[in-house]
Amino acid sequence: MFGNSGREIAPNSVHVGLVGKGIQKSRTPAMHEAEGKANALQYCYRLFDTATMEPNVPPLGEIIKAAEICGYAGLNITYPYKVEVIDHLDELSDAAATVGAVNTVVLRDGRRSGHNTDLWGFAESFRRNMADVARDKVILIGAGGAGAAVAHALAGCGAATIMIADKEGAKAEVLAEAVCSKHGPERAEVVSDMAAAVAIADGLVNATPVGMAQLPGIPIDAAMLRPAMWVADIVYFPLETELLRTARLRSCRTLSGAGMAVFQAVRAFELFTGLKPDVARMEATFRAFDETAPA
Repeated sequence: MFGNSGREIAPNSVHVGLVGKGIQKSRTPAMHEAEGKANALQYCYRLFDTATMEPNVPPLGEIIKAAEICGYAGLNITYPYKVEVIDHLDELSDAAATVGAVNTVVLRDGRRSGHNTDLWGFAESFRRNMADVARDKVILIGAGGAGAAVAHALAGCGAATIMIADKEGAKAEVLAEAVCSKHGPERAEVVSDMAAAVAIADGLVNATPVGMAQLPGIPIDAAMLRPAMWVADIVYFPLETELLRTARLRSCRTLSGAGMAVFQAVRAFELFTGLKPDVARMEATFRAFDETAPA
C-alpha cells in the first residue's frame, strides 16, 4: 500500500498523505509538494484513495499504522473519515475537539495528534474576502464534519444566528447545541422551513458535497436565492459550483471553496513541518490548476 517498508527517511525528507474516498483530483498534493520544494525539502505527498482500493479496502486504523511504520510525518483526512479517525488518535487540538472532526493527523514521537485546519481555513478565507457582509442570520447547509468546522468558524467571524439545515435532522440538532454551548445561547438553530429561512437570511454556506464534479447539483431550490444575499461554497472542484453560478447570475455576492482549501493546507503544512509556508505561493499553485485545465 505504501511501497516503503522501512522507517528510515532522510533528515530533509517529509512524507505525508491524504486519506479519503474519491480524491484523485485533489489539489492538496501539488500545494504541499511545491511549498516543500521551495523550502528545500524532499517532500512527498501521496493519495490513499479508498475508492481505488475496493473491494479490499483496509481499515482506517491499518492505514494510519502503516504510515507510522513508514515514517510519515502525518496524514490529511477527508470524507468520509473525519469523524471515524478520532477513535485512532491519542490527543486532539482545541479546534478538533470543538468541531468533533479531524482533517490533519500529526505523527510524532510515537503519538497521534488530531487537528482541524478546516475551521481556521474557512474563517481566514471569510475574513479576507467577506469582511464587510451582513451576518445577522446565516444559513448553513450540512452538519457533517466540514459543516461543524464552518459553523464554529462563522460564529467566530461574528455570525449572530446560524440556521443549520441537514437531511439528517438529528445531526443538525447536535451541531446547533454544540455551537450554542461554545459560543453562547441562541447562536444557532435548526432550519425547519428552508424557504422561510432564506427569505430572512443575509447569507448562505453550502458545506455538503453537493456540487462536486462527482456529485453535481445544487443543495437548495435556486428560485429561493435573493440578490441581496451572499452565497459561499466549500466545494472547490469545480471552482464555480452550480450553486455559485446560479447565485452569481442572480447578482448574489459569492465566495468559492478555493480560500478554505488553500488555508487549510497552509496550516497543515506548518503542522507537518514546523515551517511557516508562503500563503501567496501556495495559492498560486492552487490557481495554476485553472490556468492549465482544458477548456
